[in-house]
Amino acid sequence: MDTRTLGTTGLQVSALGLGCMGMSQSFGPRPPREEMITFLRAAVDSGVTLFDTAEVYGPFHNEELVGDALEPVRDDVVIATKFGFAFDEDGKQTGVSSRPDSIRAAVDGSLRRLRTDAIDLLYQHRVDPEVPIEDVAGTVKELIAAGKVHHFGMSEAGVQTIRRAHAVQPVTALQSEYSLFWREPEDEILPALEELGIGFVPFSPLGRGFLTGQVTAQTEFGEGDIRATLPRFEREALEANLALVELITRVADRKEATVGRVALAWLLAQKPWIVPIPGTRRLGRLEENLGAADLELTPEDLAELDRASASVQVQGDRYPEAMQKMIDR
Repeated sequence: MDTRTLGTTGLQVSALGLGCMGMSQSFGPRPPREEMITFLRAAVDSGVTLFDTAEVYGPFHNEELVGDALEPVRDDVVIATKFGFAFDEDGKQTGVSSRPDSIRAAVDGSLRRLRTDAIDLLYQHRVDPEVPIEDVAGTVKELIAAGKVHHFGMSEAGVQTIRRAHAVQPVTALQSEYSLFWREPEDEILPALEELGIGFVPFSPLGRGFLTGQVTAQTEFGEGDIRATLPRFEREALEANLALVELITRVADRKEATVGRVALAWLLAQKPWIVPIPGTRRLGRLEENLGAADLELTPEDLAELDRASASVQVQGDRYPEAMQKMIDR
């Protein structure tokens, strides 16, 4: 697979990465561990080099899984993980925390679970309003100097917060949601990233499965599936939002491709420093996603997709109210 570079410090990764969260939570029952280890190693064989995890996924289970699976090929992959949440004695997430001591403890735990000496890309998972971002960036800078971390990233951060952090420790990548289903980053985020030389790693580039064409107005989201709690997937909103999929399907049919492959190819065509991380647990879906890197969209195709996206007013917030409040603006 082609590679792309995140940031100005030369972090090279595959054009499409793999979001690993769903292997541990949020999309129904957790699959068998050995099955996911086999799947992760198959992803490496398919050309994926960027793997995205976080201490809060599980919590902790996902880092352990990724660490086990990738230890034999550690030198061939880039592992990204995240800090920024607090946990109680039982390991339950209790809120955000980016105090310097919390960051250091989180990194030590991640290194142990990931079975590695250094984290390639360390994100602040959510901005902590109680801790100056300069203190956060300064702590990560110290961890980079100590050799425990190679690159600093941020997630769901606003432009001014990014600028303040970048002035202390250069930010290699920002991770936030971006897709034909959610284009808000185009307003302020993408211009700022281009100016500063920061890469962009869109999560949920397929709208949590919405842009795969597999979700219908009759889809029922089972126990443990986060989409059952998201306003965008409530019945009335879902029915309205499916108009976007119908319009993308026209392009997909013409290109003899799936809706998901077209949606990912559109993202890749936006900027050469954008690296989407679609999540999946199935090899067939992984191969479909990776095929987006070879799908050429003409200027006419891209214009049609832009018109389709602009013509549908997406209904429903991204998250429930409590989770919305964690997003920095």
